[in-house]
Amino acid sequence: MKPVFNSWRKLIAYHFAYTGETWADVVACTLDDAGLDATFDAGFGGVEGAPFTLWTTKRVYFPTSYDGAEGVSSAPRNPCAGATDHVGGS
Repeated sequence: MKPVFNSWRKLIAYHFAYTGETWADVVACTLDDAGLDATFDAGFGGVEGAPFTLWTTKRVYFPTSYDGAEGVSSAPRNPCAGATDHVGGS
C-alpha cells in the first residue's frame, strides 16, 4: 500500500475547516512547531503520529485512528447541548 505522508499541522488545519476555527484560535498545544510539522505515514496499518492535545477558545483537538489510519477529531471545550459521536470507527 502506498504511504500517505502527512503532518499534524496539515490534518489539524483540515479539521479547522470543518469547525470554522483557525490557528489564531489556538490557546495551547502539547506539540511544538517541529512536532506539528513532522511528517508520518497517516495511512492504514499502524499509528505513527505523535500523541497531542490542542486547545482553542472553543474546542479541544486530539488524534484519532481507525485501522491505523490517523486523523484529527475535536470536542467542545465547554459544556453544550451537543453530544460527541463515536471517534475512530464507523
